[in-house]
Amino acid sequence: QESWVPRDKRVLGVFVPLIEALTERQWGDNSPPREVAVKNVALFATPATVRSRAFQRELAFRAIGVDVEAQACGGVVDAIEDGDMILAEALVRSHVDALKRKMPHPEAAVLGCTHYPLVQEVFQDALGPDVAVYSQPNLVASSLADYLGRHPDKIGPGTEAAFLTTGDPKRVSSRATQFLRREIKFSAA
Repeated sequence: QESWVPRDKRVLGVFVPLIEALTERQWGDNSPPREVAVKNVALFATPATVRSRAFQRELAFRAIGVDVEAQACGGVVDAIEDGDMILAEALVRSHVDALKRKMPHPEAAVLGCTHYPLVQEVFQDALGPDVAVYSQPNLVASSLADYLGRHPDKIGPGTEAAFLTTGDPKRVSSRATQFLRREIKFSAA
């Protein structure tokens, strides 16, 4: 994002709202990192995101004493995008099992990919009822509403939604329509 988004545009990523919820600290709170209630966090993300350590880096600005065990969930995004939900479910369960071998009792799990809410119930089932699962849709929407409430000049005059993707617009439109059960048309970003 940092290399292709115009300088005058703001990007609300998925990690900031997740970290705000996990640490119960607003992003504008610039006090030093402090202890938080949750100590053992499972992070499920794409291999690239896990390699980047972006979540751990951002979390360190807000919290101390949190053990994050990251699990690269190879294949899950492709299975979802291909519409193979049976494979996606099997992969999620396999990745949760792998993580639990490293961290048997996570208190919370972060779904660190925009695709994973589509299989959130599978993650929750595999993790068990005692694990709080943090997922982006409601957290990001709430964070965006809060931001726009504080910056109404960013809303703009438009009333039409525009959907952009860095992927194949036809393929993304087809999958979005399938999952949301209404027609969604994406354009190239």
